[in-house]
Amino acid sequence: MKLRYPAVAGSWYAGTPNSLRKQIEQLFLHRLGPGSLPQVISAGPRSIVGLVVPHAGYMASGPVAAHAYHHLAEDGKPDVVVIFGPNHTGHGSALSIMNEGAWRTPLGDVEVDTETADKILQASSIIDVDDRAHVYEHSIELQLPFLQYLYGSELKFVPICFMMQDLESSREVGKAVASALKGKNELVIASSDMTHYEPQERAEKKDRMAIDAALELDEERYYNTVESYGISTCGYGPVIAAITAAKELGAKKAELLSYGTSGDVLGNRSAVVGYASIAFIKR
Repeated sequence: MKLRYPAVAGSWYAGTPNSLRKQIEQLFLHRLGPGSLPQVISAGPRSIVGLVVPHAGYMASGPVAAHAYHHLAEDGKPDVVVIFGPNHTGHGSALSIMNEGAWRTPLGDVEVDTETADKILQASSIIDVDDRAHVYEHSIELQLPFLQYLYGSELKFVPICFMMQDLESSREVGKAVASALKGKNELVIASSDMTHYEPQERAEKKDRMAIDAALELDEERYYNTVESYGISTCGYGPVIAAITAAKELGAKKAELLSYGTSGDVLGNRSAVVGYASIAFIKR
C-alpha cells in the first residue's frame, strides 16, 4: 500500500504515540480549550456535516481546534471524512487529490477512501490525482491526530489540497464532494488559519467579518469579504468548498465554536495569527 509519511510530526505536534495523546488531552483541557476530555457518543445525532478547523502548530492553534473535535465527538462518528487544505508548498497540481494509500501519524495509519475519491474525480473536471501536493503539506496532516484520538484508525478519509482558491473552482470542488458523499455518514473539514501576523485588534476585526459571512453559509459573501478587506486567511478556498458541500448535504445553520489568536495562547499580541472553529449543522 502507498504510504504518506508525516511531514511535521515531532515539530508542529508531538512525535511519539504517548506524547501525542498527552498533548491532545492537554489541548482539550487547556484554559482556552473545551475544558474537558471528549467522550464519543456512538449514537450521536450526526448533525454536523462540516467543520472549519485551524492548522497551525498545536501549541498555538490546538486549543481552538480542540473545540471542533470536542463537538464532533458528541455528535457521533462519521465513516468518511473529506479534508480540504490549502497548498503552502507550491508543489503539485492546482487542485490535488490522493485516491489511494494511507497516511501515517504517530497514532497509526488512516486509509484513503478510494471509492469516495474516485467518485469525486468523476464529478469534477478540475481536480487532479497528484501526490506531490501532499508530501510536505501540513494543513491536512494536522487534522488527522485529532480524528485518530477520537475514533482510532477505523474511519477513512480523502485529502484535497488547494493551490487554486478562486470562488468558482472552490464551489465546483464542494459540489463534486457533496455529490460523492450523499447517502454516506459523511463529514467535510476545511483546514484554515485566518489573519496572519497583524496586531491583535486588527486581526480580530478582520476575522470577525469573514466569520460572520461563513456563519450565514454565504460562500460568495465570504470570498468577497476576504478579497475586499485583504484578509490573509490561508484556506479560503477550502472554506468555500466546505460551505458549498455542507449546504448540498443539508446544512441549515452554522455555529462559531471558538475563536482565538496566537496572541491569546502565546502572549505576543503585536503580530498574531487568527484561528476559528466553526460547525455547519443539518438541524
